[in-house]
Amino acid sequence: MKKILFLMLLISKNYALAQKKPEDFGYKSMSFKFQDDRVDLIIISRKGEEKMAKPLFFFCQGSLPRPVVIYDEKGLFGTLPFNETGFLDDYHIVIVAKPSIPIIANSNTLGDNFMYLKDKEKSIPPKGYTDRNYLDYYVFRNNFIIKQLGKERFVNKSKLIVAGHSEGSTIAAKMASLNPKITHLIYSGGNPFGRIVNILSEEKNKKETLNYWKEVVENANTINYNGGDTFKATYSFSLPQSENLLQLKIPILFTYGSKDVVANYNDLFQIEVIRDRKQNFTFLNYEGLEHNFFSVNENNEANYEMENWDKVANYWLVWLKNNK
Repeated sequence: MKKILFLMLLISKNYALAQKKPEDFGYKSMSFKFQDDRVDLIIISRKGEEKMAKPLFFFCQGSLPRPVVIYDEKGLFGTLPFNETGFLDDYHIVIVAKPSIPIIANSNTLGDNFMYLKDKEKSIPPKGYTDRNYLDYYVFRNNFIIKQLGKERFVNKSKLIVAGHSEGSTIAAKMASLNPKITHLIYSGGNPFGRIVNILSEEKNKKETLNYWKEVVENANTINYNGGDTFKATYSFSLPQSENLLQLKIPILFTYGSKDVVANYNDLFQIEVIRDRKQNFTFLNYEGLEHNFFSVNENNEANYEMENWDKVANYWLVWLKNNK
C-alpha cells in the first residue's frame, strides 16, 4: 500500500511539474482565436506595472518550432535571446507562440535545439505547425493579435515597436509594410533579398541549390511533411522584403554580424537605401560576430562563451530613445 501511495505521489509530482504555466514565471498569458486556431502569447511586464499603460514591444521569433517559455528542474531558460529588463521601463513585451506549439514546455520533453516535435527521431514537428509555417500566416496572425491587444487598457497605442531576428525579421518587415500602427521596426540578422539567397550562399553546390529553387517555385504552395522546411515555407520566406522596406517611412534599425551570411546582403541593401536618399534607416554591422552575435575565431567557428546579444539589445534601446 505504501509503495502504491509513493508511486501515486511521484506521478502526481511529475504531472504538476509538466503543468507549469507562464504565470509561474511572472508572465501574463493570453489567448485569441484566429482563423479557427487558438493563438497563445505571453506578455512580459515589470513586476507591479502589468496594468500600467505602456506601448508594446512585439518580438517575432526565429524559425524553429520552439515553445516560447522553456524551463527545467533548475528554473527558467532565457525567454528572449537578450536580457529584457531595460525594455520593461517603457514597454510591455509580447511574444506569440508558434502554431500548434505549446507556449510553455519542460526542456526534458523537447528534441534537439529545444524543438517541440511529433517525431523526435525524424525531427518532424506537429502537422498543425507545418501547415501554418509560412510567411503570410505569421504576418496576418500577428497583425490580428496587435489589433486585439490594442483594445486592452494596459496598451498605450502612441507607439508600437516590432522587432524580429533571423526569420522573425522577415515577418516583422512585412507586418510593418501592412500595418500603419507600427511606428518602429528593428530588423535583426535578416536578409532583405530572401531566404534562398542565404541557402545559395552557404551551399557549395550552386547548381544543385538552383535546381532545388526551381522545384520550390514550381511547387510554391506545396506542404511536404519530411521534417524540413516545406516548399511553401521556403518560397514565402524567399520573397524579397527589400521593396517593402524601402517604401516604409518609419524609423528602421538593421543589426547584423559581419561574419553572418546575411552581412554582404545587408551592406548591398544599404547601398540601395543611400541611393534612394532614405533618412529613416540605421545600419549597425557588428564586426567579427556571427548570426546570433557570438564571436568567431580564425576558423570561422562561433565561440559560445563570448555572447553579445545584450550589447546588441542595449543599442536597440539607445536607438529607440533617439528615434521617438
